[in-house]
Amino acid sequence: MTIHQNLIAGEWVGSTGSENVNPSDTNDIVGLYAQATADDVKQAIAAAKAAFPAWSRSGILERHAILKKTADEILARKQELGTLLSREEGKTLAEGIGEVTRAAQIFDFFAGETLRLAGEVLPSARPGIGVEITREPLGVIGIITPWNFPIAIPAWKIAPALCYGNTVVFKPADLVPGCSWAIVDILHRAGLPKGVLNLVMGPGSVVGQTMLDSPDIAGITFTGSTGTGKRVAAASIEHNRKFQLEMGGKNPMIVLDDADLGVAVEAAANSGFFSTGQRCTASSRLIVTEGIHDKFVAALTERMKGIQVGHALRPETHVGPVVDVRQLKQDTDYIEIGIKEGAKLAFGGERLERDTPGFFLQPALFTEATNQMRISREEIFGPVVSVIRVKDYDEALAMANDTPFGLSAGIATTSLKYATHFKRNSEAGMVMVNLPTAGVDFHVPFGGRKASSFGPREQGKYAAEFFTVVKTAYTQA
Repeated sequence: MTIHQNLIAGEWVGSTGSENVNPSDTNDIVGLYAQATADDVKQAIAAAKAAFPAWSRSGILERHAILKKTADEILARKQELGTLLSREEGKTLAEGIGEVTRAAQIFDFFAGETLRLAGEVLPSARPGIGVEITREPLGVIGIITPWNFPIAIPAWKIAPALCYGNTVVFKPADLVPGCSWAIVDILHRAGLPKGVLNLVMGPGSVVGQTMLDSPDIAGITFTGSTGTGKRVAAASIEHNRKFQLEMGGKNPMIVLDDADLGVAVEAAANSGFFSTGQRCTASSRLIVTEGIHDKFVAALTERMKGIQVGHALRPETHVGPVVDVRQLKQDTDYIEIGIKEGAKLAFGGERLERDTPGFFLQPALFTEATNQMRISREEIFGPVVSVIRVKDYDEALAMANDTPFGLSAGIATTSLKYATHFKRNSEAGMVMVNLPTAGVDFHVPFGGRKASSFGPREQGKYAAEFFTVVKTAYTQA
């Protein structure tokens, strides 16, 4: 089997491959992917540093052409790349193709942004003097991405980094290197100069740590666990480095008595269980007022009975496998914790056997939960959802905000009054009304508050805040 190599200074290198295993069928090896050494990472950083002066001053049409060509190829190959994504991560094929399409849209958007780079010209307070305010690229960007969105998250970090003239050292999640390798290959063939984009695959203890230790990386953008995010922050402060963190969530969805029951159930099912619940924006806390509580639980339970769990590439599958055995153990451990804490396991939570060996878990629904239970406080990152009964909207809002996280939040209601109040008073970075909490367009900012995020927002024009630095220049005629 061919080893997919690391890209360093425009050359494919690496001879030792690690297996990329399909969680829907552990007998299926998706491919072999090289493991970078610490020296490889140092060489990649040096290559990016050497390439920065020329790339940071490259023409906007050159950058536009490369990003647009990349977007077009990703979109043209969406079936192939979506299948690859589903094989390595476990999303259903429809979700995999949808994520690939999103990646193409992101590259297309930032291709356009290269042509919209703008600044300001202002008069000085002093007569005869002009002021120019411009944005310049930051430098070498370290990119560290998670396993749950193996093409979309790399896209929304790499595309703006290149758009604004930065060079990149990219470490994808060790669990899902396939899609990351594919987009790096596409960008490489699209005409990126040597050293502008470097791919270093391997474990965080080697690759990630070497990146954190380097004084030559000007900024690190990281998506992953809260614990690792804190280590990224501490290491970056040591080097006076700019850093951007997207971390966990324990997202609430409020269901009020006046909600459309069908809308509420579908939003909750989509948010909590699809993509196997492996989304930082998933709704794992359903906060339901007492007047609709029993009807909502009954309807959601009925909806869950129709969710087919199975091989990600099968057309009848609604929810694929958990990504690997470690995540499966974490999910089942939390189910046991919930039972011991006194919550009622109303549906699901069983390990499932299918005709292929994989990590299949029936989505789980807890009722009679409280907001103090661990299953309501800690991010499980699986298809495990708790229902918390409350008296009214005021109690629901207080409970929704009673969390160390603040990424996404939702409300199901037909009341304009409550919808408007919730949008203003929810302590989350993203708020959804009568919609799943997961799902943000590619051209709008993504990010949260409290322990969920730190630093400027990702995506859309707001990405410039992280990937550029502002310069103020004065001229006297």
